[in-house]
Amino acid sequence: MRPWKHIAAMSAVVFALAALGCAPARRTRTDGDAGESLNVAMVTDAGGIDDRSFNAAAWDGLKRAQRELGVSVRYLESKEQSDYKTNLASLADQGNQMVFAIGYLMEDALAEVAPKYPNTRFVIIDGSAPALNNCMSVKFREEEGAFLAGFLAGSMTKTGALGFIGGMEGPLIKKFECGFRAGARMARSDCRVIVKYIGSWTDVAKGKEYARAAIQQGADIVFHAAGKGGLGVLDAAAEAGPGHYGIGVDKDQDGEHPGRVLTSMMKGVTPAVFAAVQDLKAGKWKPGERVLGVKEGGLRLSPMKYTRKDVPDDVMVRLDIVGKLVADGDIAVPRTEEEIQAFVPPKL
Repeated sequence: MRPWKHIAAMSAVVFALAALGCAPARRTRTDGDAGESLNVAMVTDAGGIDDRSFNAAAWDGLKRAQRELGVSVRYLESKEQSDYKTNLASLADQGNQMVFAIGYLMEDALAEVAPKYPNTRFVIIDGSAPALNNCMSVKFREEEGAFLAGFLAGSMTKTGALGFIGGMEGPLIKKFECGFRAGARMARSDCRVIVKYIGSWTDVAKGKEYARAAIQQGADIVFHAAGKGGLGVLDAAAEAGPGHYGIGVDKDQDGEHPGRVLTSMMKGVTPAVFAAVQDLKAGKWKPGERVLGVKEGGLRLSPMKYTRKDVPDDVMVRLDIVGKLVADGDIAVPRTEEEIQAFVPPKL
C-alpha cells in the first residue's frame, strides 16, 4: 500500500483523537448563524488566512465543522506577535467555547490568556499548551513527512542538487529541513541540499528570490516550509520551466502550478481541527498533548494529480517501502543537525 493511502486509511480514526493550534490576529471574519449553540474560533499567525498553507488548512477544518456539525465559526487575523494575546482574549470574551491558536509562536500568549478563561477550551497547533484542564496541543512529527518528500526529490533530481527554503528558523522548521535532507541522502548519497531561511512567514518576494538563488546554484527541485512566503518558492520553480519542480507544504499545493509542483508534504491540520470540534460537541474533548506522524495519518504526500506521470514506477515502489519503514519506526528520522550528522541511511 502506498504511504499516503496507508495514512489516509488510518486518519479518520486517529484524527478523532486529535486537536488544534495557535496563531495571531487582527481582522475578523464570521461565518454561520450567531444563534447556534456552539461557537468556535481561531487566531491566525502573521501568514494570514489566505496563505494557502498552514492557516488556510486550519480554517478549512473549522469550515468543515460548520458544514457537518452546524457550529458557528470565525477567525481573527494577526499581523504581528503583539496581536496574539489580544486576539485570543477577544475570542474568549466573545463567548466562543473553543479557541484555536494556530502556530507555535502563540505559546507565550496562550500561557497568559488560558488561565483567565477556565471555561473556554483552547487548542494550539504545532505548539505546547500549558498544563491546564482547558488546554490541548496538537503536534506533528514533521521530519517524517519531509523525509518522504526528500526521498522522492532525491530520486527525481537530475542535477544532484535540491533546495530547501524555510520561513522563520527554529526547532520546528529545522525538523522539516533535517527530514528532507535525510530523505534525499537515502535516495542518493551524493545529493546536496541548498538551505535558505526567509526570516518571515509572509515575504513572498523573498521566497521567490531565495528559490531562484538555489536554482541558479543547481537545484532542480525546491521544497518550502515557509507559509505564505512559500508561494514565491513555487512561483520560482514554475518559472524555471521543464525539469524544475517545487514541493508544497501543509495543504495540497499541487494545483498552484499544475505540473510544476512535484508533490506536497501534507499535514493533517484540517482533520485535527475538525476532530477537536467534533469531540467538544460530543462531550468527549480532553486536555493534553497529541503527537501525530506518518503512522497515525498525520503526515502524507499528496496524490500528485498533475505529476504522477513524471515519476517512474520503480521510484514509486521504493517510496512505498520507505513510507512503511517510517510508519513502522524502522527509520529514525533526524530532527536536528546533530541527528542528521549521525544518520546512516538504511539500504532498501
